[in-house]
Amino acid sequence: MRYVPLGRTGLRVSRICLGTMNFAWQIGEPESHTILDRALDAGVNFVDTANMYGRETGDGLSEQFIGSWFERSGARDKVVLATKVYQPMSDWPNDGGLSARHLIASCDASLRRLRTDWIDLFQLHHIQRETPWEEIWQALETLTTQGKIRYAGSSNFAGWHLARAQAAADARHYLGLVSEQAKYNLLTRHVELEVLPAARDLGIGVLAYSPLHFGALSGALRKQREGAAGRSVLHAPERVEPHRAAIEEFEKLCAALGQEPTTVALAWLLSRPGVTAPVIGPRTAAQLDLPLLALETDLSPETLDELDRIFPPVGNGGPGPEAWAW
Repeated sequence: MRYVPLGRTGLRVSRICLGTMNFAWQIGEPESHTILDRALDAGVNFVDTANMYGRETGDGLSEQFIGSWFERSGARDKVVLATKVYQPMSDWPNDGGLSARHLIASCDASLRRLRTDWIDLFQLHHIQRETPWEEIWQALETLTTQGKIRYAGSSNFAGWHLARAQAAADARHYLGLVSEQAKYNLLTRHVELEVLPAARDLGIGVLAYSPLHFGALSGALRKQREGAAGRSVLHAPERVEPHRAAIEEFEKLCAALGQEPTTVALAWLLSRPGVTAPVIGPRTAAQLDLPLLALETDLSPETLDELDRIFPPVGNGGPGPEAWAW
């Protein structure tokens, strides 16, 4: 396993992050524990969840499953634990968003579910434009001082949100954001315009979620032909069909390389400047094998050029304004 600093911090995380959105929604507690065991055995020390992951609004079952695993395995000190806050946890008006009240209450609730005394990375799950950064940073400073969180991160932010957030943190002499979790894969490259450049300039690590575009980049067309069950088939109409021609070319390229599409798609992300780790969401322990293989897969310049041809970047490619202007 390879470990890298998370953004500009001294915290070292594995280049694969285990996402747990499937816990409770797709798989039960025993299967979740098996996946966590397998990931830790492979050296994956980075686990990502959110307060709203689970079967019903507000139950936080994904966090509960991780908490029961910590209690059984005794592995808390080995894990860099990330969770998120923003989504409503009930119908009450103050049980969601980024107000100081909700940030502190949500952190305490997550700590109870996770059965831990601290959260390594407390991520703002979405921007809330009407909440001032002074309020947000005051709450997160309080949580940091209390020892309940170690670092703050964001998710689904635009580049200018990162810049504004960091400017407000700098004014308070607070560390600010150390990571941004963004949707990023071969089919979804919008973050290359401004989010990635802003994050690199500010020393913010990028965590790429949905790295396989809901299974569309995992060999979906081949699995459809073979009649295989799975997420790529389940989401085929909305995720695969709009990109069928490109995905066909991609799967042919992977076959010529002798590699599985999952491995190539993740290896491409690992090659992108500024990306700390893709966030993978296995439903079985065996589904960790191909992502782990991606860590050992170096794509040639010719292969990277071919992937750019099949999945063109937005505009002229690269950051703005050059991506859309001279």
